[in-house]
Parts: sequence; C-alpha cells; structure tokens
Amino acid sequence: MTLEEILIEKPTERAQGTGSALEEVLVSAKDNDSITVGVYECAKVMNLDPDSVSFCVLAMDEEFECDIALQIHFTLIQSFCFDNDISIVRVSDMQRLAEIVGDKAEQLEDAHCVLITNPADGSWEDPALEKLHLFCEESRRINDWVPEISLPER
Repeated sequence: MTLEEILIEKPTERAQGTGSALEEVLVSAKDNDSITVGVYECAKVMNLDPDSVSFCVLAMDEEFECDIALQIHFTLIQSFCFDNDISIVRVSDMQRLAEIVGDKAEQLEDAHCVLITNPADGSWEDPALEKLHLFCEESRRINDWVPEISLPER
C-alpha cells in the first residue's frame, strides 16, 4: 500500500484495518511467546537485547493521563524506539489491550507497554506485522511519529 492509497483511504477504514492487524499480531506473538508486557519488563528487554524488539505498543487510559512518572517512561521508551528504528504505536484502551495480551487467570495491571520480540531462531514471521510496520512508516512520512490505533471491540 502506498502513501497515496493510505491518504485516499477513509480514516476510519484505515484505523479499523490497522486495529485488526494489531490484534492479530498481538495474539500471534502471545502464542509464539514473543511478547513482553509491562513498562519495567519492557525496559529490561530493551536494555538487555534491543535488537530483539520488533514492535512497541503504548497504551494510555484517561485515568493515567496525569501520571507524570508514566509520561516520563513513555517519553524514554519512545526515544529508545526512535533511536533503534523500532515501530511504535499508541492505543487508547489499555483494558482492551490487557484482554488481548493477558491470560484469563491473571489480571494485568501494567499493560501500558507491550513489546513484540523476534525469537532467536527468527522462525516467526507475520504478514500483519509487516502491515503495521508499513503503517508506521507511512505515518512517519506525514509527521505522525506515534500514530494512534483503535483496537476492535469484542
């Protein structure tokens, strides 16, 4: 998909398509044990093995908008992603993100940051992940450095 095709596409269709792709990638990464959840856990992975990180999702709900510490963490994570050419998006529904990446048995309190990592053997590839990388690349071309994606409702 070219930039012109994306710009012509209706914004709601574009968001829905990328939201579905993001959900598909998150489920697939979870099944392949290629996912890290939580701000501190993600920071550890980024520090120890930044080359393994393929994609970053930041989630914000209204109740956390005034959390200065979380905003500082987000700024540092975004900077790290930009410096290491890691695609990054925002979602506005942390609860929905937690539903997708968490197990039914556990309640995820910190789903503010989710990383999708590449397995060491490189065996996992997902066409939806390529679509998300292209979406991020095209968004950067129109100066939307951290695009927001809406996850589909259940």
